[in-house]
Amino acid sequence: MSINDFDLANRNFVVNPYPVMSKLREIGEPVWHESMKMWLAPGHADASAVLRSKTLGRIYTEKQPNQLWETFNWLHADSILDSEPPKHTRLRSLVAKAFNRGQIDRLAPRIDLLIDDLLANCAKKLRDQGTFDVIADYAEPLPVLVIAELLGVDKENSHFLRPWSQAIVKMYEYNPTEQQKTEARQASDNFAQLVTQMVTQRKQNPTPDLVTELVQVEESGEKLTLHELIATCVLLLNAGHEASVNGFGNGFVAAMNAPSEKAKLITKPREIANSTVEEFLRFDAPLQLFERTATATTKIGEIVVEEGQKIAALLGSANRDESVFSNAAQMDLTRDPNPHIGFGGGIHFCLGAPLARLEMVKSIPALFERFPDIELADTPRMRSTFVLRGYEEISVSA
Repeated sequence: MSINDFDLANRNFVVNPYPVMSKLREIGEPVWHESMKMWLAPGHADASAVLRSKTLGRIYTEKQPNQLWETFNWLHADSILDSEPPKHTRLRSLVAKAFNRGQIDRLAPRIDLLIDDLLANCAKKLRDQGTFDVIADYAEPLPVLVIAELLGVDKENSHFLRPWSQAIVKMYEYNPTEQQKTEARQASDNFAQLVTQMVTQRKQNPTPDLVTELVQVEESGEKLTLHELIATCVLLLNAGHEASVNGFGNGFVAAMNAPSEKAKLITKPREIANSTVEEFLRFDAPLQLFERTATATTKIGEIVVEEGQKIAALLGSANRDESVFSNAAQMDLTRDPNPHIGFGGGIHFCLGAPLARLEMVKSIPALFERFPDIELADTPRMRSTFVLRGYEEISVSA
């Protein structure tokens, strides 16, 4: 097994990358991937160092030709994710208040109601057709509805958020097709048009949501451009549900294939809810790779990343590092401590992590309490993407 086995175009690797990454960790330091033209940091210590280094930044390279990619480009260049201080600091501070503990706790009752409604619909599908899809019927709509309410997206448009997000996400993968590029550009235009319309409406008629708050910040003299405001909202719409959906689905499938862990979820789902969420995120990370570029010569472990070179933290690999996690290749829903880096680290630590955790700590036990006889009804269908790892469909019976 060699570094070339780390191949984002290989379906077998995408389905199960962990054996390859285990071999990479045995090397004991970041390794250079010639075809990807970047360093890969598979170990926990090195990946964590990549996330926290102040001389490794997110530098967005515009896609060309610009006339085709204009909206896609500024949605990324003006977002929190693809910017660095001082711009990143300013943008992040504007939205951080929406994800503080008080704001998140206030969403809890609404999340409970949404969970009840979604589970009732799942029960109806079970009666009518004998199965339901854990992704499409439960794990996906919950965070999409929550982030839509937080931002103030109306019901007529909220169902577009997931497909638009997935179209853009595919551009993070290796060698997207021309059709995927076209869909990503169209999704970017759709997102920008939707949020622009919302901004115009909120300026005339403020409503109690995050878009209104950002509009008011913009108008009170803060240096927030319209593009930055729109890019921030689009990032929240995307990132605000991807981690929850994929973290839930990946962990659920793993638990269903581990009889001892499934038994824990059936017998004491609420007692272990918090540790379950952390193990779901560790065991099969929803974000597998986070890329950085050296703004100055940087040493990570025993290797040197020259200015301009790229290095990627392999989060899924780091979370299986045997030097940090005992029995790392085994799921343990009561694992404690669990210092996973599934939400990243450093200044780009996931802003929505508290909300994602709250959604999962409520939705996971609720599912097993409602359906204690739940079983996989078919082989789960995995998405073809590596960077953002998840399932397209998980059919279950109960």
